[in-house]
Amino acid sequence: MFTGIIENIALVKEIKKDGDNLIFTFESDLASQLKIDQSISHNGICLTVVNIIDNTYSVVAIKETVLKSSIKNWKVGDKVNLERAMKIGNRLDGHIVQGHVDCVATCIEVLDLNGSWKYTFSYKSDHQTVEKGSITVNGTSLTVVDSLDNGFSVCIIPYTFKHTNFHEFQAGTNVNIEFDVFGKYIQKYLKKIG
Repeated sequence: MFTGIIENIALVKEIKKDGDNLIFTFESDLASQLKIDQSISHNGICLTVVNIIDNTYSVVAIKETVLKSSIKNWKVGDKVNLERAMKIGNRLDGHIVQGHVDCVATCIEVLDLNGSWKYTFSYKSDHQTVEKGSITVNGTSLTVVDSLDNGFSVCIIPYTFKHTNFHEFQAGTNVNIEFDVFGKYIQKYLKKIG
């Protein structure tokens, strides 16, 4: 379980194929603080640490993860948002994030608002957003500004722009989306009784 508050950015150092799995090695300032079997959110994807060497660590992405997320497009040199699992008793500064990607969205517009940035995304899914509701983009907890049919927009502050990989987004960038878990339960219930 995560909060969507990004702690660090990791650099993809190596990608290996192992059957249908992909093994990623990352370089990060957090590596020395990690342990084997720990769950870490990588651009919103919950992955388990399987190896640690100095300032690098490795994780395995199985076929299901590769098929349903943007991880298949990652390459050596890419920057990835990191968050360690939340501790019980800590403040929940973002919102409840599971690290389970619902779909991949595409950035269709980036607007510089002279002190903040507005990003608009489109997606192909029956999931819904609501204005002022929660959304997770590449693991980052955000508030929906505009709720659109198969799309939404969010605004970010300079701190988020600098300390996440949002500063690399442009029209055409693919990102991982996790919709609000409570909204997903409500939507499923309404379909069931509808």
